[in-house]
Amino acid sequence: MLARLQKLVVLVLILVSVTWATLAVRLGHAGWAVTGVVAVMLGYAMFLALEFAALRWVQQADADGLHAALRQLLAAWWGEVVTAPRVFFWRQPFRSNAEPDHLPARGNGRHGVVLVHGFVCNRGLWNPWMQALRGSDIPHVAVNLEPLFGSIDHYPSIIDDAVARVEAATGRPVVLVGHSMGGLAIRAWLRDFDSDARAHRVITIGSPHRGTWLARFGQTLNGKQMRIRSPWLLKLALDEPAERFDRFTCFYGHCDNIVFPTLTGTLPGALNVHVPGTAHVRMAFHPSVFNEVRRWLGDAGDSQPAPEEAAAR
Repeated sequence: MLARLQKLVVLVLILVSVTWATLAVRLGHAGWAVTGVVAVMLGYAMFLALEFAALRWVQQADADGLHAALRQLLAAWWGEVVTAPRVFFWRQPFRSNAEPDHLPARGNGRHGVVLVHGFVCNRGLWNPWMQALRGSDIPHVAVNLEPLFGSIDHYPSIIDDAVARVEAATGRPVVLVGHSMGGLAIRAWLRDFDSDARAHRVITIGSPHRGTWLARFGQTLNGKQMRIRSPWLLKLALDEPAERFDRFTCFYGHCDNIVFPTLTGTLPGALNVHVPGTAHVRMAFHPSVFNEVRRWLGDAGDSQPAPEEAAAR
């Protein structure tokens, strides 16, 4: 469903740009043609700038969190401007099934990986990861969470099916990696299926474990569930044993333009790792994140390139 929606968005942007440029040229205003096309195609950069402005405003009022310097926010904004089109204008709409799951029949005696995307994403987000994992013959499955705008409570059964497939191939507990809302979906899976023993490690990336300020503008069911102190999040926390978070690594950052205030991306008792100067989507491709996964798979993570770098080779 998301792939179809994002294909439509991309095609509409192209149609608007071509129509604007054609009319401007026919009217003898070539300069306006170029300006209009640039404005349409880079509109998302301005939208991202508004998110970073909100992040800075909230940080200034947050006495407990980490505060990013303006230069760090600007660098993170530019990094997200470069990264976001690859994800939202190419991989997810047009390449969501380009990288198949990898479940080698021989199992190879290793832990496998289950990749869980976040809000308004699909499995295409993980294409660079899947290329890198397959290159090392690591079993893995990437899910699609649907319904797109439904309750997070719909997602644990999808994750359980993926975990069962990896378990069947490896005979070992899995490493689960969740980006953004995906981290909450994994926590809901652990709750619903009482699956602590089936999780070798849970690694979350920019997940709104304690909600996010930005979710106050969300009107979808899962968006409302990610609001700070939402009834859903409070109930989830009450249902979790404190020792569960001992198996979590939570990556968070003071330049995350989606999950803020900064410490909302952390969990008590987890290994909470701050990723400085890195925005929300780009954090999923940070070398430290991929190396943490490698570490729990028993690989030499320090010698491995980040997924984005591997995909470019």
